[in-house]
Amino acid sequence: MKKVTLLAIAILFSVGTVFAAHSTKPVTDTAKTKKVKTAKVIYTCPMHRDVISYKPGKCPKPGCGMTLVKKSDLDKKPATTKM
Repeated sequence: MKKVTLLAIAILFSVGTVFAAHSTKPVTDTAKTKKVKTAKVIYTCPMHRDVISYKPGKCPKPGCGMTLVKKSDLDKKPATTKM
């Protein structure tokens, strides 16, 4: 009797596994639980390029106090005007 019970449990477990493995809705990449990496914004002082911060604020150098700007804004070349 023990053998029949164990065999029945094994068969039910196998059938349940087969049905669980073949889901009706395929999972797409957008539906997976992946975390999207956000680009970190780096702020720096326009006068002191060695000052780097991950949040906006004022330059911590003594006597400066300039507003920190996004590093990408400093990388852009200024427009030249022709006369």
